[in-house]
This record gives sequence, structure tokens and C-alpha cells, in this order.
Amino acid sequence: MPGPGPVLRSPLGLAHAVTALLAVVIVADVLSLGAAAYMRSVMADVLSTGPTGIDMDAVDRADTAIAGSSGLYLLGLIGTATLFIIWFHRVRHNAEVFAPDVQRRTPGWAIGGWFIPFANLWIPRGIAQDVLRASQPDPYAGELRHQRLLNSWWSLWIVSNIFDRLAARQYDAAEDPQAVHDAAGWLMLGSVLDIVAAVLALLFVRRLTADQNAKAMAGNPFPPEPQYPAAGGPVPRPAPDGRRRRTPDDT
Repeated sequence: MPGPGPVLRSPLGLAHAVTALLAVVIVADVLSLGAAAYMRSVMADVLSTGPTGIDMDAVDRADTAIAGSSGLYLLGLIGTATLFIIWFHRVRHNAEVFAPDVQRRTPGWAIGGWFIPFANLWIPRGIAQDVLRASQPDPYAGELRHQRLLNSWWSLWIVSNIFDRLAARQYDAAEDPQAVHDAAGWLMLGSVLDIVAAVLALLFVRRLTADQNAKAMAGNPFPPEPQYPAAGGPVPRPAPDGRRRRTPDDT
């Protein structure tokens, strides 16, 4: 005998937690932007005054600021990624209740898809697109709500990740004041890209969560519960209005 189908689970609490951690990431990015700008300013002074005018204390402070802000960003990123994947699995689970026939992958892919090299560049986005469709009032409408937001966030997330790695390698490899000055500029640009990507991710989380909450509160996303007859008894046939027909055994 088949068991009960999936039931809705609220994504609100997880969405609030992800939003808070994304705010922490944004703050860390702002600090990283300031630290890189300070390092760039210090290196500009070194380039203008020459080796004799180097303020080693200022250089040490700038380097410490970059290391500290990078550590804060890494901690925030790990926490955010963990909760985001949990939230993402939750909304994919709810999509199984709203409109399972428009889901191209099983709920497990909402977690596993993030850990497959190269494939994680498109699998989670496809799942997010299916969840968005299931969460809108009409899952079968031609237009998909928040499509532009999803595309903007996903594209910028990929670009910022690639750019961050290249900028960090350039900064680590810099050995002279000019190279450090230029690398600090790349770090600043990477922080700006990260901030915009985090803001778009925050908006995506809030809007998808709001759509699912609104659809759940509407009271019509649940499939009819199956009616299981007693062993050997007649199978009740559904009436046109969705209620169970009376059988000769009903009193």
C-alpha cells in the first residue's frame, strides 16, 4: 500500500537565517573592499616616494586588514553556503507538493548537484528554475516569474567566483610595490562583484520564499488525500466535487 505523499515544510526560518548570513558576507566584502583600497593607497605612496619613504607599519596594517577581512569572508561564506543548500533543498521539497510534474530532477539533486565539478555550473540553476515554476500561482504559465533575477544572480555568481580566484592568485604572486598596487585594485573589483552577487542571492531567496509562502497560504496546493478502503471492501470512487461517494456499506 503506498504511503502518504510529500507535505509542505515552511522555508521561512531557513530563509531568515540565509538572509542574515548573506548580510554578514556583504559586510565582509565591504571590509575587504576597504582593506584592498587601503593597501592600494599605501602602495601608491610607496611608488611616489620611492624605497626610502616606505612606511612598514602602514604596509603591515594593510596586509593584516586584508588577511582579517578575507578570513571573515571565508567563515561567512562557509556558513552561508551550508544553510543556503539546506534552504534550497527545502524549497525543492515543497515544489514536489506544488507541481511535481514540472520538476526535471529529484530533490536529492538540490544537494548533490552543488558538489559535482563543472556540472554545478548549471544543475542547481535548472533546479532553481523548476522550483520557481512550481512556486508561482500557475506552474504551467508560459512566463516564468523572477527569471531575470535568477539569470542575473547565477551569471554574476559564476563570474565573481572565477574573478575572485584570479585576483587572489595575482595578489599572492605580487612581489614588488607596483604588482601589489595593481593586485589590490583587482581585489577591490572582486569585492564589488561579490557584493552585487550576494545582494541578488538575497533577493532570490526572499522572493522565492515569499512565493511559496503565499501559495501555501492560499490553501490549494495540496493533492487530495488517497482514500484507503478496508481489506476486501469496495473501492470508493471520487465524486466530481472531490468528495468520496457513499457506498452501500456506509450508514
